[in-house]
Amino acid sequence: MQFKELGLNKPIVKAIAEKGYENPTLVQEKTIPLVIDNKDVIVSAQTGTGKTAAFALPILQRLFDKQDASKKGKKTRALIISPTRELAQQIEENFNTYSKYTSLKTGIVFGGVSIEPQKVMLRKGVDVLIATPGRLLDLHKQDFVNLDFIETLVLDEADLMLDMGFIDDVNKINRLCHQQKQTLLFSATMPYKVVELAKTILKDPIKIEVTPTSSTVKGVHQLLFYVPKEQKIELCMHLLKNSIKGSLIIFRRTKYGVDKLEKILLNNNYKVDSIHGDKSQDLRQEALQKFKKGEINILIATDVAARGIDVKNIDTVINFDVPNISETYVHRIGRTGRAGQNGSAFSFCSADEKDYIISIQKLINKQLDVIEDHPYPLDPQAKPEVHKSPNSSKYRKGRKSEASKNKKKRWY
Repeated sequence: MQFKELGLNKPIVKAIAEKGYENPTLVQEKTIPLVIDNKDVIVSAQTGTGKTAAFALPILQRLFDKQDASKKGKKTRALIISPTRELAQQIEENFNTYSKYTSLKTGIVFGGVSIEPQKVMLRKGVDVLIATPGRLLDLHKQDFVNLDFIETLVLDEADLMLDMGFIDDVNKINRLCHQQKQTLLFSATMPYKVVELAKTILKDPIKIEVTPTSSTVKGVHQLLFYVPKEQKIELCMHLLKNSIKGSLIIFRRTKYGVDKLEKILLNNNYKVDSIHGDKSQDLRQEALQKFKKGEINILIATDVAARGIDVKNIDTVINFDVPNISETYVHRIGRTGRAGQNGSAFSFCSADEKDYIISIQKLINKQLDVIEDHPYPLDPQAKPEVHKSPNSSKYRKGRKSEASKNKKKRWY
């Protein structure tokens, strides 16, 4: 099937062709006609399956058919809500690419940067607005955003949005939009709270599932290293020196861990940068651009980067810290092996992370290949570390004192 067969017009098809896309992906083929036909849709699909274009292209098609260039300025008719700034910027890039040969305007608003330029942009008017929830509601409160004319509302990465605590904001945004709007919900996984949200804000939605949510990319070679926690850095250095080449993302659980590892790699003359929540938006964007351009080949990140960061040709992902949520593992390793390419995923597991590995293997229905031949093996008998506070009681938790035992009668 070709894009023009999906009901897209020549200016949009021309922009897609220039981008080098010849045929729609499965999620695009299933979703685009339904969105053009004004249906509410729930799409369950992993990142890397082309889902941004699955909503961007039909939205542009619908807006193109009734372009609004009145003297009073454009009315915002499509709203895309994204959980993170990086994802929002990536969606904006896509909209700008696909609308190249139209007069449709796309705008973006997110926190962490000055609000004034965003107000100027909104005054001029945009057809499509991409936003993170908090900043959108701030601007609406100040009367810079009018949601009365929204025809299509998109909730992208809905599961991540709810994990980040945006449920109340999402419900509020939904209520502020026109009741007769079309709503599209995209989510990599479908936990209970996403299903419940969909029930409350979508009208007779059509469900599309592309590949089971628990599956991992076929072209990714998944390797597991059991290693003492205190020797993970040595193992990382050993692999970088001897076997890992090309571009890689290293995932750590905490911002402190990211900064610590970055400092060590910089001291060893590796081309490395990092992104995490404490870094300013400009610094995060700068790091991503350097990684995309090949100025650095190692990016260290917390899970803010695990979703939707579309960097082509990443050779390797390292799970320096094993994620405690199994689905996060799937999203992390989905950064490599994209678009039919091959890639590798290395996971470093310490004694207190073994249960996480068991959960991950259950989810993906696959046994990870254990690499035993490395210089820092974990003792199979090693027990998880128990961290005790220096001020903690010497008594076992829940233990009653003798006085308490003797006082059998209680007022309650």
